[in-house]
Amino acid sequence: MRLDKYLVHTGYGSRSEVQQLIKKKKVKVNGEVEKRPECAISPSEAVVTLGEEVVDYKPFYYYILNKPAGYITATEDPRQETVMDLLDSVTRGRSLAPVGRLDKDTEGLLLLTNDGKFTHSLLSPKKHVDKCYYAEVSGTVVPADCEAFIQGVDIGESKVCMPARMEIIEALEETSKVYITIKEGKFHQVKRMMKAVGKEVTYLKRVTMGDFKLPEDLELGAYRQLTQEELDQLMMK
Repeated sequence: MRLDKYLVHTGYGSRSEVQQLIKKKKVKVNGEVEKRPECAISPSEAVVTLGEEVVDYKPFYYYILNKPAGYITATEDPRQETVMDLLDSVTRGRSLAPVGRLDKDTEGLLLLTNDGKFTHSLLSPKKHVDKCYYAEVSGTVVPADCEAFIQGVDIGESKVCMPARMEIIEALEETSKVYITIKEGKFHQVKRMMKAVGKEVTYLKRVTMGDFKLPEDLELGAYRQLTQEELDQLMMK
């Protein structure tokens, strides 16, 4: 692989930007300054440094973000802040894209990757990967609402929703707290399902995808690369 292509892939700028870094003698390959953008290197063997920083090369990158409210799930938008605005410039440059979407006002588990096959494996309708949400809703959730979810809720589309699970955590007169697990990813699905049983979602947070849980130590707005163990867990789905 060409050195300039290698640096573009790892997120250090456009082709012209990384070529300038190379020509300014800021890049070393195996401890030696390399001034040729066209220099051929082995991605799996070469040690490339930019200043004092060792370049982290991987064919594919996988991140988890604890999404806060107020950001749309998109790679770019001319008017609103996107989840990509939460990332540093190098991470943004790795051509990541969200795996699925969370509404602007929804928080929680969001995966980002440049691996299209991985994304497809989690979002394919044939896979029906469970997604669990913690929700706070107005009104008192009752067992009949849970039964309606099991039967499949009509949200006004040609087909009713697939059977879903709702677990009541707390049911008070004005507000209820529940876990809702769905297999699909329809537009505003959880909110529309709750509306169909006469309730309004006031807070929503995705906490799991499949067996993978949002790490408790990942603060709101923070992100990191998935560990190999976490990645293996997701790829089993």
